[in-house]
Amino acid sequence: MTRKIALITGANRGLGKNTALHLAAQGVAIIGTYRSNAAEAAALVQQIEGDGGSAAMLQLDVGDSASFIAFVESVKELLRAKFGADQLDYLVNNAGMGIHAAIADMTEQQFDELMSVHLKGPFFLTQKLLPSIVDGGRIVNVSSGLARFSFPGYAAYAMMKGGIEVMTRYMAKEFGARGITVNTIAPGAIETDFGGGAVRDNAELNQMVASMTALGRVGQPDDIGGAIAALLSDGNRWVNAQRIEVSGGMLI
Repeated sequence: MTRKIALITGANRGLGKNTALHLAAQGVAIIGTYRSNAAEAAALVQQIEGDGGSAAMLQLDVGDSASFIAFVESVKELLRAKFGADQLDYLVNNAGMGIHAAIADMTEQQFDELMSVHLKGPFFLTQKLLPSIVDGGRIVNVSSGLARFSFPGYAAYAMMKGGIEVMTRYMAKEFGARGITVNTIAPGAIETDFGGGAVRDNAELNQMVASMTALGRVGQPDDIGGAIAALLSDGNRWVNAQRIEVSGGMLI
C-alpha cells in the first residue's frame, strides 16, 4: 500500500515533532519544516527512519511568504525524488512562536511578526500548496485555547489564532468541492519550550494551570500529537470545519 504523505510545519520541535512521530508510527511519510535548527531536523529524520519510517526536512520561515513559491518547488522535487509521488495527503499548519506583551506595550514590529507567522503565513502557504494536495486530502490548522479564554499579555497572539479558526471554516467551504477537509486543533497550555518554556519550567504557573483543568494536570506534547494524528485517521474523514480544543477541559 502506498504511504500517505504529510507536510508538517515546525516539525523539528514541540508539538510539530510529536505530531510527526505519531503520524510516522501510523505509516505516514513525513515532510517536515524547520526554521533554523538543522541539527534538530536531522535528528528527527534519523529517529523516524531508524524506526522504519520515511522522513525528510526542508528549511522554511513561515513568516517569509515571499519564499513560498520556491519552497513549493522544493516540496515537489522532494515528493518525486524521495517518495515517488506528485502530491501530499495531509498538511498540518503548526509552526509558530510566542510573544507575551500587554496591549499597552505591544510594538508594531511584534504585532507584525505574530501576524506574519500565525495568520498570513498559513493562509498563503496553504494557497501555494493547494495544487499539491490530493483531492480528498486533509488540512489541520493549529490554533490555541487562548482564542476561547483570555489571559493578559496574549491579546495579539490570540487574535491571530482567532483568525486561523475563521480561516479554517472558509477553507473547508472553498476546498470542499475537491473533498478536502479542514479542521482546527486548539491546544490548551502544554509543557514545551514554547514561549520560553514558562508552563513547563515555572512550577507555580504549572500548578495554576493544572488547578483550572478538569483532568488536573498540564498538557503534554503527546496529548496534542496524538490528537492531530487521530483527526487525520480514516475514521474522522467526515469531521470538517470544526474547532477541536485539546486542553483536558481547561476553564470549563
